[in-house]
Amino acid sequence: MVSKDWWWGRSASVDLHDCDPKLVKSTAAIRRFVRQLTKELNMHRVGPTEIKRFGHGQLRGYSMMQFIETSTIIAHFDEKGNRAFLDIFSCKTYSAKKVAQFCKKYFKAKNYTLYIEERR
Repeated sequence: MVSKDWWWGRSASVDLHDCDPKLVKSTAAIRRFVRQLTKELNMHRVGPTEIKRFGHGQLRGYSMMQFIETSTIIAHFDEKGNRAFLDIFSCKTYSAKKVAQFCKKYFKAKNYTLYIEERR
């Protein structure tokens, strides 16, 4: 029997602010980001990267989902505010701080907020 406290994975949520507007509005840039992030994390993508544009009025932006062998990477992009909201969940260990810094650099964000949760 597995202990109730057995570590299952890490969830990192990264909120990026003041991103390059061209990057948050580009499906090609978002796809490239997924490829580079999974390479950085040494994680393997499973299936295609799904990207859809949603919203109404001024609240529009792309949403992205990528299955990885160890779980998922999900992102939502705010075109009006030039913000990105990313969630990386994996049962493979990784440095959430390095992920946040990578995301900040890629999207040319001025700053970020990182939330980390260890899942049990």
